[in-house]
Amino acid sequence: MLFDLCRQWFGELHGWLFQGFVLPFVQWSGLSVYTEDAFDGTEEFLFGALQVLLLAAVLIPLERRFPRERWQGHAAVRTDMIYTLLHRLGLFPLFFFFAFRPLFDHLQSWFHFNGWLTTNLETWFPALDTNPWLAFAAYLVIIDFAKYWIHRAQHRFDWWWALHSLHHSQRQMTFWTDDRNHLLDSVITDGMLALLALGIGAAPEQFLALVVATRVVESLSHANLRVPFGAIGERLLVSPRFHRLHHAISASRSGAYQGVNFGTLLPVWDWVFRTADFTAEPGPTGVEDQLAGRDYGAGFWAQQWLGIKRLVRLDGGGALNAGTS
Repeated sequence: MLFDLCRQWFGELHGWLFQGFVLPFVQWSGLSVYTEDAFDGTEEFLFGALQVLLLAAVLIPLERRFPRERWQGHAAVRTDMIYTLLHRLGLFPLFFFFAFRPLFDHLQSWFHFNGWLTTNLETWFPALDTNPWLAFAAYLVIIDFAKYWIHRAQHRFDWWWALHSLHHSQRQMTFWTDDRNHLLDSVITDGMLALLALGIGAAPEQFLALVVATRVVESLSHANLRVPFGAIGERLLVSPRFHRLHHAISASRSGAYQGVNFGTLLPVWDWVFRTADFTAEPGPTGVEDQLAGRDYGAGFWAQQWLGIKRLVRLDGGGALNAGTS
């Protein structure tokens, strides 16, 4: 009953926003050919806005009540808010999902025409076709497994770490930090995940739900929270303590350290591939070379520009030590 009421309320709000603001603008600008896309985009924007509002309403009070760290000043956190609004409302992953879809549809047609079968998970495993929740869980596990290996690659390759290190450079880590990524890094990772989702047959509405589910958990795992998950809970879901160790400066001070706790949703991948640390307590967050004076920028545009300079080795910081933070 409550779920149906929420769906009805969301539908009415979506219709009001589209009819009152988006459609008139589309017609005025001569872009009526994109009316259907604008309708879908309005729904996605609204969904993202509600997601941000709910996360802020829940996590900001929790971070104030149970903080792992306390600081003076929050300018760096305000910059992270820009990243969150850009990614949650700009919908980077969905952009790439729909951008790649025409190409993928063309490839599907070519495969069918030439006798090659293209399918989805429900075709491979008929039991999923009768249980949408089980099907969603299967897609989620596959996406999370891929994100684990993408994350390890971001630390493994110098050129990718030059971009990804921006995410680790936040010294005041909060739930807003989840989306603190170089835009080129987002282009690469979200493009890869969109291609994977299309390749395994995820429908657009499934992909939207997958994006929301993963980002909600990732926001929680980046939160400045001292909330125990317990020995069992930490092995079922990535916790703020588990992921904060991944961001900790102290963990990067050992020359043998190659990175731990890469999982985004499920710690099982770290457990299976021996990159898990469930015991150490995280300290201050950041990148080790920040202690030597390397600048990662204070504002959004400075951070983006310095990321490009690191990528082409023009920032004067020397070679980046990939996989050490």
